[in-house]
Amino acid sequence: MSEQLKILIIVENLTMPLDRRVWQEATTLRDEGHEVTVICPRGGQYTKSYECLDNIHVYRHPLPFEAENALGYALEYSTALFWEFTLACKVLRRHGFDVIQACNPPDTIFLIGGFFKYLFGKAFIFDHHDINPELFEAKFGKRGFFHRLLTWLERLTFMTADTSIATNGTFKKIAIERGGMDPENVFIVRSVPDLRKFKRVEPAMELKNGRKTLIGYVGIMGAQDGVDLLIEAMADIVHRQKRDDIQCAIVGSGTELVALQDMTKNLNLEDYVTFTGFLSGTELLAAFSAFDIGAIPDPKNTYNDKISMNKVFEYMSLAIPFVQFDLGEGMAIAGDAALVARNNDPADFARQLIRLTDDEALCRELGKRGEIRAADQLIWENERACLLNAYAKAMQIRRRSDVPVRVKKLEPLT
Repeated sequence: MSEQLKILIIVENLTMPLDRRVWQEATTLRDEGHEVTVICPRGGQYTKSYECLDNIHVYRHPLPFEAENALGYALEYSTALFWEFTLACKVLRRHGFDVIQACNPPDTIFLIGGFFKYLFGKAFIFDHHDINPELFEAKFGKRGFFHRLLTWLERLTFMTADTSIATNGTFKKIAIERGGMDPENVFIVRSVPDLRKFKRVEPAMELKNGRKTLIGYVGIMGAQDGVDLLIEAMADIVHRQKRDDIQCAIVGSGTELVALQDMTKNLNLEDYVTFTGFLSGTELLAAFSAFDIGAIPDPKNTYNDKISMNKVFEYMSLAIPFVQFDLGEGMAIAGDAALVARNNDPADFARQLIRLTDDEALCRELGKRGEIRAADQLIWENERACLLNAYAKAMQIRRRSDVPVRVKKLEPLT
């Protein structure tokens, strides 16, 4: 794609540059000579309303709280949508843009993309990170009205998009079958790290707390992420198996953090489980570099079974052996580079962690398998090409769209 573009990326789930996937996409587009602007919420140490980071314009908006129920989500998303639209208008005046890339969740940013697409002829790309109908079902254990509403919003998003970026083959299938998109307009861009930058550094050995083995977890801590199962596994390891040589480091933040810290205290695991908070950059790599074993405790459900988790790519890239539950996409990516626990059972998860702790040869073998698999198959240069192709196709569609836009008829919610 030789055309130099002005690109606006809107992301609501995490501030920038802390969203590793989106920031990698943004810097890739910048390196191709495009002018990139990002709209995102404030978060952590990143509280400035505007700053230019690595030649990328970043506009941040306030987000008063992180929702935990239906009313809270409605308020959070409405507030975010207001600020995103307001800032998009400001970006249009100050910098201009040719294309909007909307990163879900939620599936409401299409309202902004559609406004600028249909009124101003801007291209609209949907970066499909989460499958929100399945996420709702996994979090609340039901479907009903809100599940149908989320499915409808997802469908509207796909209908508005010129092209869609999927994180894996399952997401591409959803875009085609549930979203009605032309397969030629859906591009798989996996969240693999750029191995030129994602490397081992001096490990943060203090995380081991003087113990032989460090089990590590990196990620968001929401109700669906299973960190409680990891803590239950640690309780099994410490109290039932009587092991005092294993430490656990939990890196990240989220709505469940306080509850998980309370759970750790109630299970008398405070000396065995460390919560580091959110880490990025060299501090994050130092934590990764100290891990002997990685943990992916996300339970098997209709949501987790379909998503590709950054942790899988990251552990494999750094030759860290890991344990996960029997998740469809996770097992497809890892192949024989991980041990698998069954039935969302924390006791079985604990058994697999102990198996790796006590078998150094197996640990090295799984780490090596993952590293080789990552080097052979998880190559950012390949994903970069798909990202650029998604942009080229979106601009090609926009240039052909001199005729009035034909809006597909939606079937009513049932």
